Amino acid sequence: MAVLSMTGYAAVQSHTAPETASGLRLGVELRSVNGRFLDLSLRLPDELRGCEPVLRELIGAGLKRGKVELRVQVEPQATQELQAPGDDWLARLRQMQTQIQQQMPEARALSVAEVIKLRSASFKPAQDLTASLPALVQQALQDLLSSRAREGQRLAHMLVDRTERLRALAGQAAPLVPRLVEQHKARFLERWREAMALAEGSAPPESAQERALTEATAYAIRIDIAEEITRLNSHLDEIDRLLAAGGEIGKRLDFLIQELHREANTLGSKSSSLELTRLSVDMKVLIEQMREQVQNIE
Repeated sequence: MAVLSMTGYAAVQSHTAPETASGLRLGVELRSVNGRFLDLSLRLPDELRGCEPVLRELIGAGLKRGKVELRVQVEPQATQELQAPGDDWLARLRQMQTQIQQQMPEARALSVAEVIKLRSASFKPAQDLTASLPALVQQALQDLLSSRAREGQRLAHMLVDRTERLRALAGQAAPLVPRLVEQHKARFLERWREAMALAEGSAPPESAQERALTEATAYAIRIDIAEEITRLNSHLDEIDRLLAAGGEIGKRLDFLIQELHREANTLGSKSSSLELTRLSVDMKVLIEQMREQVQNIE
């Protein structure tokens, strides 16, 4: 199953036969951006409002999350010839205009452009427009899903790249702690030797060495990051597994990103060297990049 982005766009157009609906063209646009839930808005011509329940059900079956907008337009075809109004229709229009001006003398006469516009508006979409709209929306939905799948694939590749880089940083951080403990132990013993020399041997050397070992052990426990590294790698493995499985994984990925950030913060708080601090900062930069992209995954 593919990883789907919540960002996508699709547009399709169709038209009915001129003899059945005066050459009307039906256009459908579907666009979506990220959102916590499915937020669907429909912009339909008044004559197609009756299709709204069917269209909502159709789109809801295909999409689970995202802010989605469906826009439907009905227009005459660009190649359609302008049809002249009939004499009977013009006579009725003239009669109506005369009646209105008798009651409202201030009303102005219709212009040629207004007459043509009224004539075009008098052609209502035929029943076949209503019947063909769901199929056209279904086609647009499939195109939108394909668009979201392509974008989702790019996001998945980016996330996999970031997980590999985070593993590399974790691998660099793990050996630092034993080295720091040894350095701290050596510094502590050196200080005790200096103190022993100043005290002229008033304290037994064995006691000084035991105290140094105790302090070194406490320091090692305080800065130990083995658990954080283990949990971080475990979260990275789970992210890779979800990306390979695909489907509706956005919310689970978002939770794992929060856990990664927590582990990186803990590494930084336990840091006792510039090198470990730098690694923690580099981790948080990568995790933040992942967090921004995960917000777009369904």
